[in-house]
Amino acid sequence: MKVGLGGTFNVLHRGHQKLLETAIASGGEVCVAVTSDEFSAQNKAYFVPLNERIKRVEDYLRARNCHYSLSVIDQAAGSAPYDPALEMIVVSPETQPAAEWINSLRAQNKLKPLQIITVPHVLAEDGLPISSSRILAGEIDENGKMQRPLRIAVGSLNKIKIDATRQAFSKFYQNIEVFGVDVSSGVPEQPKEDETRQGSINRAQRCLGTADYGVGLEAGVFETIDGLYDVQYCTIIDKAGKMTIGHGPGFRYPDAVKEKVAAGWTVGDAFNSMYEWERKGLGEGAIGCLTKGVVTRTQLSEQAVIAALVPRIKREMFPEI
Repeated sequence: MKVGLGGTFNVLHRGHQKLLETAIASGGEVCVAVTSDEFSAQNKAYFVPLNERIKRVEDYLRARNCHYSLSVIDQAAGSAPYDPALEMIVVSPETQPAAEWINSLRAQNKLKPLQIITVPHVLAEDGLPISSSRILAGEIDENGKMQRPLRIAVGSLNKIKIDATRQAFSKFYQNIEVFGVDVSSGVPEQPKEDETRQGSINRAQRCLGTADYGVGLEAGVFETIDGLYDVQYCTIIDKAGKMTIGHGPGFRYPDAVKEKVAAGWTVGDAFNSMYEWERKGLGEGAIGCLTKGVVTRTQLSEQAVIAALVPRIKREMFPEI
């Protein structure tokens, strides 16, 4: 069986490697079509000379001890519409339409359609696909690591939320810049139930701007059969528009606070009025009082941010991200 894939291969980055590894895993002959310098010049502002591009691909395949062949193509389809031995083609999401077009040409030539294997993008640290153009522009390296600080906007000027976001992201990313943006949550001052989640989404979307990630944190109250609970939601959105959401651990308020919230108070005002602890969001809040300082507001918020980061930390388990 012959398995085909093609490209310019200006830089042999992790995305290319995933395509090649998928083709190798099929167990057949891996047939790689590399665009000629003339054809590359029609589509690329800059390209590495053909002999260098071929050598990179060949060195990679040879190191994996697989059966392979290399060819040079001067047009997008190459020999795929006419090759009766070709049975499968490996593509990225943006080149899948080209594979479908090749199958239409094969049908005209009375050849069996190719099995199309679409490999998801490999994403860089900023949530956008790794590409040769981005690497050559100096934005990222071949593995998707940013070559500048990862810019993270937090939808609030609250120092606790900004610090919590910085602490959470710094556990997984080495070079970050975190800053606050004054935005509206779009929900009542005291969010309840689903308003909490929506408030975090609104904050993340509204603060993103030119940052790599927008982070929205919103705490709200949830009434259950045994009392009123505080839960903080976090939404993280990237430049591709992908959102991941999580929430921190919940804790129960005293019934006296529940009664004041039912009368229209915010939990912060209620707690401050009765226990003189909240101090309008500048202290360690209710959680600091209720845990005798063992848990701080920053720690509580940090857990919510980490929960929202989970699909980004283990992307291989969340292919939709």
